[in-house]
Amino acid sequence: MAERQKQTKVPYSAQQMFDLVADVEKYPEFLPWCVALRVLRRDMAGGGDTVLTEMVVAYKSFREQFRTEDLFDVAGKRIDVVYMDGPFERLHNTWRFEDLPEGGSVVDFYIQFEFRHLHLKAAAHAVFDKAFAKMSEAFIKRAEEIYGRLTG
Repeated sequence: MAERQKQTKVPYSAQQMFDLVADVEKYPEFLPWCVALRVLRRDMAGGGDTVLTEMVVAYKSFREQFRTEDLFDVAGKRIDVVYMDGPFERLHNTWRFEDLPEGGSVVDFYIQFEFRHLHLKAAAHAVFDKAFAKMSEAFIKRAEEIYGRLTG
């Protein structure tokens, strides 16, 4: 099973980063290998939002589609992504956003996954670290595009 956690200090507020990550419909515009994403259902209740999404990812000859339920805790600035259906045996990721006293925030991203099929497991493990870094960088670059380039 592949598992990683990364904490990144950014010059943007926790709310700005939460909003950016929560805007799942925009992922195909900037997230590597995400070629399509559609929201199948959106439920708002108690200051939160639950979204059922279907994402298509592609890399070289690999193309897979999967569904997740994304739970947005607006007040707690936390996003949990729960796997529903697709090529994974298991997939879970969590985002947490915390403002820093000196300005900016810390983005804490955790992901854990395992593919069902052996050929996908082997391919994913071979490139996982590089892919994880590239995806993390894509969110930072997107923040710079939306909020402007800041130092922090």
